Amino acid sequence: MSRPKKRKSRRRASVPPPPAVPRRDGPARGLAYMLAAGLLFAVMGVVVYAAALAEPPVAASMVSFVRVALNLSILLVPAVLARRVAGLFGDLRPSLWWRGVFGGVSLILSFAAIQRIGPGESAFLSASSGVFVAALGPYVLGQRNSWGVWLAIWGAWLGLFLLFQPGMGQGDWQGRALGLASGFLAALAYLMVARAGRSNPPGTVVFYFCLVATLIHLAWFAVEGVALPSGFQAWGWAVLAGLAGSAAQWFMTRAYQLAPAALVGAVGYVGPVLSVALGAWLFGKVPGNEALAGCGLVLLCGVYCGGTTFKRRAGKHS
Repeated sequence: MSRPKKRKSRRRASVPPPPAVPRRDGPARGLAYMLAAGLLFAVMGVVVYAAALAEPPVAASMVSFVRVALNLSILLVPAVLARRVAGLFGDLRPSLWWRGVFGGVSLILSFAAIQRIGPGESAFLSASSGVFVAALGPYVLGQRNSWGVWLAIWGAWLGLFLLFQPGMGQGDWQGRALGLASGFLAALAYLMVARAGRSNPPGTVVFYFCLVATLIHLAWFAVEGVALPSGFQAWGWAVLAGLAGSAAQWFMTRAYQLAPAALVGAVGYVGPVLSVALGAWLFGKVPGNEALAGCGLVLLCGVYCGGTTFKRRAGKHS
């Protein structure tokens, strides 16, 4: 008896795999985040300067404290309610704590510089962080710089020298020194973000900044004393600065996680440009000719550093 013939199985035609979906969290998205952060940081700087003009004025240390305390509450309250406070601490790596130290001190110095010399020039001095990132990148992140990048770094130093205007008064010199110191410490904080951010979500990185900065402020108040804002207007400026800064902080942290550090620093110069424009429009704080030349040099050299570094890295991965 013959066996029944087996039906020949029809071989399905191989279906080509679906086209690769581009990653949403890529460099382009990171740069968009940095643009949003730049706008919000410019708004924050204008509000910090307005707080100094209030009656009575609000000290820079108090505005910066309200800013970090508000941001810390935004992160901590939902975590406490959901019983997920431990998740905010991430992997506890040292770079997270150092990010908080550098960022916290940088914030205090930045706000003090804004109230001394205005939002425009102080923003460019603080934005020297992008140049410091490019200069320190080879030693901290292992990113090599070309001779063109080093030339641009030296050009930015010249711009910062023009911003200092050697013939100006003592008070202005101190404000500019605070702004430059803020930029250097911010660069160290951003480099710590680049090292710690790949294994920790943005909320964790921002949490360390807010936690450590809050502790630094409390230690400062314990030594120097505390003067709370007086009146609705003063509290309004302080709270508005906190809200704008908190949103900008999240966007900036996410940007440094998604795109190369030098390129993000270059795009971040949109913030100082907006700060100069808003300061001139709202308060009549127009930088002098030497200061404008310095701002231009810092802007061009900083953008060149970021763009060149990005192109070189993109060429290696193509």
